[in-house]
Amino acid sequence: MFFVDTIELEGLGNRSYLAGGERSAVVVDPPRDVDQVLAVAARRGVRISHVVETHIHNDYVTGGLELARLTGAVYLVPAGAHVSFARTPVADGDTVDVDTRLTLAAVATPGHTPHHTAYVLAEAGRPVAAFTGGSLLIGTVGRPDLVEPRLTEQLARAQHASAHRLADALPDDTAVLPTHGFGSFCSSAQADGDSTTIGKEKAGNTALTVDVDTFVADLVAGLEDVPAYYAHMGPANAAGAAPVDLTPPAFADPAEIAARLAAGEWVVDLRNRVAFARGHVAGSFNFEADGKLATYLAWMIPWGKPVTLLAESAGQLASAQRELVRVGIDRPAAAATGGPASWLRDGESAASFPRATFAELAAQESDGIVVLDVRRASERADGWIEGSVHIPVHQLHGRVGEVPDGTVWVHCAGGMRAGIAASLLDASGRRVVAVDDGFAAATEAGLSVVTG
Repeated sequence: MFFVDTIELEGLGNRSYLAGGERSAVVVDPPRDVDQVLAVAARRGVRISHVVETHIHNDYVTGGLELARLTGAVYLVPAGAHVSFARTPVADGDTVDVDTRLTLAAVATPGHTPHHTAYVLAEAGRPVAAFTGGSLLIGTVGRPDLVEPRLTEQLARAQHASAHRLADALPDDTAVLPTHGFGSFCSSAQADGDSTTIGKEKAGNTALTVDVDTFVADLVAGLEDVPAYYAHMGPANAAGAAPVDLTPPAFADPAEIAARLAAGEWVVDLRNRVAFARGHVAGSFNFEADGKLATYLAWMIPWGKPVTLLAESAGQLASAQRELVRVGIDRPAAAATGGPASWLRDGESAASFPRATFAELAAQESDGIVVLDVRRASERADGWIEGSVHIPVHQLHGRVGEVPDGTVWVHCAGGMRAGIAASLLDASGRRVVAVDDGFAAATEAGLSVVTG
């Protein structure tokens, strides 16, 4: 009997997998913090015989090389991927034995990258699961524009062909197990559900239900901004990532926190946005540990700039470190736990700003107020508050000077990104109100929402 264990990387919106039988198993697209993979294998009582990559990842740093080194596993990487480390290149049609009666077959599925490879797990020759990486996802496909803009249309067409190749070759009840699609910006859209099969994708995935020209036109038209840190992930993975160090960072006392802020470094408060708005170190930025910390912090921070983390507990700090090493932010410059009372120097007061709802915004006089929308362009296209200024949150740090004078009422779709934006504006000296509300409430509050 075979098993497949899913390793969720919720902050990044990705999944990795451990699949095998009674004695041995294969790991697909492992995260950089491989200790959790080793723990899953230990609970199963299996040896990791193979580690496989579906592609050179653009959205996170893989732990494949380190996991293979620690376990002695064979490290399979698509032959077309240009890497600087020793590995076993895998080509279309190659097969390996994973356990008794279990085999893994490589299937070339270019589209997300030119070298992308899916892996089909078969039990006694019958396909039972397809690890599809960034090719066939749940209701969508991986985006084709992350390698080279001039290849985007070519790779989009390849995605269509690859999806059909899998659908034509595999039984309808074969489980489809992608890496992306659960919040990752590597996906062209978010997953339509939590699990799927080849048969379900045949019925509902546009890659399998519309002609190639329509598919490509719609796919390319829907592509959004690429997170800035993606430019660093592919090279890191091609070079071979170093092992991680998750030991606690150096302690920062109030004087050091102040000095790092004065030096222009980033001091990031990991507490929830409600606590941050109530009181925080002036000049610090708020990226909630329970939000998409790795994605948005890595997207917005100037690459390589030192970051000091402020957390409410040692556990919150450790969790944040784990998230950040996955995207190449390896060691915080310093850290502190507790709250503003322990982070401020004697005589300093905590900074704060108000939070509000859309109903409270609707009750304001319009004079002296700026409504700032920090959602993505695709979200705004579905409706926006009349007269609002639009700067996506990932662009705001470099465009604060474009925000008109006045008290800034900043909103997103639900509140998290508005909290980030409010902290950036507050740190720059602007008067700010964070609208911590669902956007649907804007219409209910009587605000004029423009659509179309």
